[in-house]
Amino acid sequence: MIPGFSQRRRFNDLNEQEILALAISSEEDDARIYRTYAEQLRADFPDTAKVFEDMAQEEDGHRQRLIDLHRQRFGQTIPLIRREHVSGFYTRRPVWLMQNLGLERIRDEAEQMERDAERFYVAAAKRSTDAATRKLLGDLAAAEAGHNDLAAHLIRDHLDDDAREAEDRSAHRRFVLTWVQPGLAGLMDGSVSTLAPIFATAFATQDTWTTFLVGLAASVGAGISMGFTEAASDDGQISGRGSPLKRGIASGVMTAVGGLGHALPYLIPHFWTATIIAMVVVFVELWAIAWIQKKYMDTPFLRAAMQVVLGGALVFAAGVLIGSG
Repeated sequence: MIPGFSQRRRFNDLNEQEILALAISSEEDDARIYRTYAEQLRADFPDTAKVFEDMAQEEDGHRQRLIDLHRQRFGQTIPLIRREHVSGFYTRRPVWLMQNLGLERIRDEAEQMERDAERFYVAAAKRSTDAATRKLLGDLAAAEAGHNDLAAHLIRDHLDDDAREAEDRSAHRRFVLTWVQPGLAGLMDGSVSTLAPIFATAFATQDTWTTFLVGLAASVGAGISMGFTEAASDDGQISGRGSPLKRGIASGVMTAVGGLGHALPYLIPHFWTATIIAMVVVFVELWAIAWIQKKYMDTPFLRAAMQVVLGGALVFAAGVLIGSG
């Protein structure tokens, strides 16, 4: 291989046998992807898993029709050519990336897969000079175009309104338990627990740079501590709270963000300007926490506001009093 030059072929340079081989391997890959989705979703979303199993069977049928045509025209030996061998050809996301995405995102990804396949078959049909091949590729393009209708039909078969609502509730619950709850706990801890050391340092020294360094250390340290604590507290297997890594990241990052919000203003060299801005940031943080509790945790807004704002105000006052003394 010459450095700087790709070994991939251009689609326009493929002959008809290679186009059929590429279609066969693509259908095989898509069937595997759908079956992987089904396996990933089976425990929590069994009805959607059935939809993907049926879609995988459809791809198996397409692959078999392509193999039969290849056998008739070119014999038993199918050239090894895959998507990654063709320059500019559509790619699929690695399945492991989809594990971190929600149910609706996986459904959207499946729809995009069908649109990509349709465009490929339309382009392939235009390249073919054999009547039978052109007909099959055109039929497959129409089939892929109709897969959204098929998906809708399969969803009607396997996902009635009650099942769809139950799966949506389960997905929302998992999102809340995995991301929102640990992130909210981290934001509350980072926003409230760092108030006292930051404002005590500010009023004791009236040195903005020293205050910033204390705030940075407190925020990062609290973020690391909260992240490891959340990740180690529960592996999620029994509680259903999801991956400990995800929860640890959510908790750790939001803890650090909560503290840094009112530490960063002390990069401003003027003490009172920095302090007033930091106070405004604290006010916004506390009300944001109350809003998140209301939206995702179903906590009455006034009760959430009283808990968070009152608690934050007490910690803030303690820091100011200690620093002033």
